[in-house]
Amino acid sequence: KVSTGSYKRQVYEVPSGKQLVDQAVIDRITWATWTSVLGDEVIGIWSRHAEKADVNCACVSHSGINLVTGDDFGMVKLFDFPCPEKFVRTCF
Repeated sequence: KVSTGSYKRQVYEVPSGKQLVDQAVIDRITWATWTSVLGDEVIGIWSRHAEKADVNCACVSHSGINLVTGDDFGMVKLFDFPCPEKFVRTCF
């Protein structure tokens, strides 16, 4: 999975390097790790007035139930994962 500077998520097959475009195929993928700030699974990490560039990094716990983010304001935030609802509050 690749996140572009234009805030688009692209998924590629390994080892062919062919881009996957069939959303049904992409939805069936179980990721070993998650470090993207893009996707339906992380829509809730932005506050109501935040811009996309405000959240710089994200990482899902090994158990797959928590997500931590870092932002431009020096904040580290903890969320439940997935976090598909807009403007969700952090876990703490």
